[in-house]
Amino acid sequence: MRPRVTVAQATAILVVAAFLFTTGAGSAASSARDRAVPILMYHVIADAPAGSAYPNLFVSPADFAAQMDWLATHGYHAVTLHRVYEHWLHGLPLPAQAVVVSFDDGTMGQQIYAAPVLRALHWPGVLNLKVNALSSPLALPVWRVRKLLAAGWELDAHSLTHPDLTRLDDAEIWRQVYGSRVDLQQMFHVPVDFFCYPAGKYDARVVNAVELAGYVGATTTKYGLGRRRDLYTLSRIRIDGVDHLAGFAQKLQSLTP
Repeated sequence: MRPRVTVAQATAILVVAAFLFTTGAGSAASSARDRAVPILMYHVIADAPAGSAYPNLFVSPADFAAQMDWLATHGYHAVTLHRVYEHWLHGLPLPAQAVVVSFDDGTMGQQIYAAPVLRALHWPGVLNLKVNALSSPLALPVWRVRKLLAAGWELDAHSLTHPDLTRLDDAEIWRQVYGSRVDLQQMFHVPVDFFCYPAGKYDARVVNAVELAGYVGATTTKYGLGRRRDLYTLSRIRIDGVDHLAGFAQKLQSLTP
């Protein structure tokens, strides 16, 4: 004769089973949200002029177009950094091969040459804008930034004047970090939730200021994939002028499955 199971015992068994099921499902979901995402770093989208002091900062418009085409052909899909954050923190879905295409400083070619390529693919970019670039004749004016935002680009802060933040006193760090966020929000009326460390320079004081200023994450110039565990020190993949298409592809293939 089989032993009889009481109502209390059956209830206890169901509670334990439900706990084990949800714990396993939660662990699997957490693991899925931990996947790394490539965050590309571009600077100037233009042909490097003769005698340029930093020629590797220039990626030609033809190379940029070929690199984006390579991504699309190989199944990548560009998203904003905030969408990656929402995936990592809240489980919102991401494309299987998500990639972030970020641009530092705010130079003219980012809107003239890069934006049409991304628009044709229905992809957003991420603009890490230093505030003083808005007053430079060689950089993006306000109206061009607004066109990028209207096309779905994300706006993030890259300080006021692009200093080495680690060499500043606490008050000036705060002015550069918090002040750039406030200025950009007031000018463009959009969220500014991520910070990009100028020249990739940061220390504990700088990271603390970024957190206190209300940013939810920050990007660096460290080479590698962006990972959930490094929200305030996210790695990126710098794309240089000498990479062309072959070097670009090698960087992506060496870091991603």
